[in-house]
This record gives sequence, C-alpha cells and structure tokens, in this order.
Amino acid sequence: MIYIHFIINPISGSGKHNLSASYILSQFPKDKYKIEVDYTNQKKHAIELTKAAIAQNPDYIIACGGDGTINEVASSLIGTSIKLGIVPVGSGNGLASNLNIPRDFDKAISIIKKGDATAMDVGQVNDKYFFSNMGIGIDALIIKKYERAGKRTLPAYIKAALSSNLEFKTQKTIVHFDNQTLEINPLMLFISNSNEMGYNMSLTPKASLQDGLLDMIVIPKLSFLEKIMLGFNVLRNSIEKFKKAQHFLVKEIQIEMPSKIFIDSQIDGEQHNLKTNKLNIKILSGALNVLVDL
Repeated sequence: MIYIHFIINPISGSGKHNLSASYILSQFPKDKYKIEVDYTNQKKHAIELTKAAIAQNPDYIIACGGDGTINEVASSLIGTSIKLGIVPVGSGNGLASNLNIPRDFDKAISIIKKGDATAMDVGQVNDKYFFSNMGIGIDALIIKKYERAGKRTLPAYIKAALSSNLEFKTQKTIVHFDNQTLEINPLMLFISNSNEMGYNMSLTPKASLQDGLLDMIVIPKLSFLEKIMLGFNVLRNSIEKFKKAQHFLVKEIQIEMPSKIFIDSQIDGEQHNLKTNKLNIKILSGALNVLVDL
C-alpha cells in the first residue's frame, strides 16, 4: 500500500481553486493507497505540517499550492527518501511549469499515481533553501509590495513592479564567485535554479534543474528608459537581448552588502528579511526527488 500525504494551501491563487479532500480521496482506491490530507491556515504552517507528516513515514508528500507552499514542503524533505509531488494551484507556478506539471487536477494526480521521480537540484542561501529562484535586488521589493497588495494576479505583480521602479535605491554589493569579484550597485541580483519565475516569465530561460549550476543575472543601475526596456524584455522572455544584463553559471556565490545590517530578499516568490548582510549561496546537486511525468 502506498501512503501519500497531501498538504493543501486553501488560499493559493487568491483562494480561487477548488481542490478538496473529497476530490483527492475519490481519485485513489482505498485498497491500494493510504491518503491523508492537511490544510494550511497561515504562512509557514506547511513547514509544521510537513515535519509532522514525515514522522509518519509516507512514500510521497504532495504540495498543493504555489511556489511558496512548495518551498515550505520541499525544504523539509531535503535529506529524506520521501518524494515530493506537486498539484499547482498557485498564481505563478514557476517550478511546476519547469517540471511540466499541468494545472489540470486530473493530469497532476495522474503523475502522482504513476510514481515516477527524478532528482532535481536545490539552491541554498545561508540556512534556507530555494527551488526556483531568489534575489536581493528590485525583485525583492516587488515581491514585498506584491504580498502587501493582497492580490495574487499578474496585474497586481506589474503594478508592484512599476511602483518599485520609482522607489528602489541601489546599494553597494560585493559578489565573489569562481575566483572573480564584482563590486556593483545592482538594480537586480537574481539567482535561479529553474527556467521560469512564474506567469510564463523568465530571466533565465536556459536554466536547468539538473545541471548542478545556478544561473546568476546581474543588472546594473538603469535609467528610467532602460528600466522600461528591461521590463519589456522580461515580459517577452527575451532577456538575452538586454545588453546590460550579465549572465553567469556558478556553483557557489558569496555576497556582502557592507552598508546594510539586514538584507531584504525574495525566495521562491516570498519576501524574506535575512538577519545578516552576508550571504553564502550554493547548489545542492540532485538533493530532492520529485514526481514528474517521465
């Protein structure tokens, strides 16, 4: 008998999804599967629920939500043999898109039933994990404003981006990687494991979850017109045409912001205030087993 534990974020995607325990139970014959379903009721609750589920030794734990929910569930699975499954019901769903996991419930459940898994890389920044991307530039401010807006929609994201462009101030940042040192004042310092941010947008369209490398995008301080051009290229997934964007493939990065005490960041589309001005970022090759359609 296969034991599968589902963790559902009922407010993912602005709470518009109708994924329910009764639907899930109806998809799995009782003679073949043991099914448990939990619902989160606040931010970081999925971490607590996942740790409790791990103690019951399930075969799979399924994150039903967006990239933030997936991060909370998957972070606790690093170093275990438990496979992660995903039913994407969030707004952006960048990681699920990269893994070719459809938003259609029946199709996503079918992947879980097949039980085929692959090992994917995981990013780590200090003591936190990221599966899609993280950043400490303007994208962190955009996410902060986006969360405050209370609407998980593309128009709300664009509004947050426009507002952030008027407000964001660059800071001196020192970046060490591959025997190189950059001293920059970046508009954006974006580090990605996956090829999509969400909403079908990407700064790293050629990134791979299985190459043992992180894709780092560095964008310097820009004029107002250049920011508009950057936004246009991001929306069209043509960042390679924006000549001021530098792209590096790295295994490990050290970042310091000397004038800061804490660093505002976004990790998998969630705002985090990191209680330090120094970051150590690295890739953990094949650290997570995830259910996919092979």
